[in-house]
Amino acid sequence: MKLTTKAVCLLSVLAISACTNADRFDNEVDLGAGGGADGFGNSDVSSNPLGDPTSPQYFSQAIGDRVLFAVDQSVLTAEARATLDGQAQWLMTNSDYTATIEGHADEQGTREYNIGLSNKRAAAVRDYLVSKGVSAGRLTSVGYGKERPIAVCSDESCYSQNRRSVTILTGGLTS
Repeated sequence: MKLTTKAVCLLSVLAISACTNADRFDNEVDLGAGGGADGFGNSDVSSNPLGDPTSPQYFSQAIGDRVLFAVDQSVLTAEARATLDGQAQWLMTNSDYTATIEGHADEQGTREYNIGLSNKRAAAVRDYLVSKGVSAGRLTSVGYGKERPIAVCSDESCYSQNRRSVTILTGGLTS
């Protein structure tokens, strides 16, 4: 019996210690680390899509594919405009891509209100990208309201993640 108790305790300690790495879900990418051209020690950037600045993965992870909004707002923050400046530059450099701008809202409010608000958020992003030189013909926008949350809970920590607009690349070069 002592061996079973020790084994259970050891497994419990191992399981708990596996949960102590606070950065295990950190999505930040350091493209300069690692010594190689792609940041992973490889000189051939084609082996890692993040090392290829024309890839959709690079766009979503290095440039940023989403911006957040304040409660009941469709006004772009300074941080949102900075992200969108990068998106506009990337889209102008990679003219073979088109994009759909998805607007989203948190679960507060009626379905109708949130659909309208999410459409305004998507339009704000689209209009900003167009003002920075991206052709309007390459962009579409759609509002999903509260129908597609990325975080589900009745707390501000979830609400703030769901008040967003996401730029989805919908066209491009085929390999």
